[in-house]
Amino acid sequence: MLRTPASERRLDILEWLKEPARHFPQPRHGDLVQIGVTADVVAAKLGVRRRVADTHLALLAGIALLAGIGLLHATRIRHRTYYRRDEMRIAEVARMFEKGW
Repeated sequence: MLRTPASERRLDILEWLKEPARHFPQPRHGDLVQIGVTADVVAAKLGVRRRVADTHLALLAGIALLAGIGLLHATRIRHRTYYRRDEMRIAEVARMFEKGW
């Protein structure tokens, strides 16, 4: 999943979500760090359509029928899904790569 042609974009998303307030506009309601960001703002930052951003985020979060690795938490609030990093899972995956996974 991280070696696909679009993997650089997914790595960018993970990097941006380390400090979401630095990379994304502040939402009208809530906090970027606590609730995360929507596919709309990720799409705008990537310069792609929302569906493309949805796919990248779903792969990172491991949701729906896509085979992801669960690096993001996805939280549904009303009609939007918000994504934020899952630091424990990221550390777990990093350890697997260090061990030669």
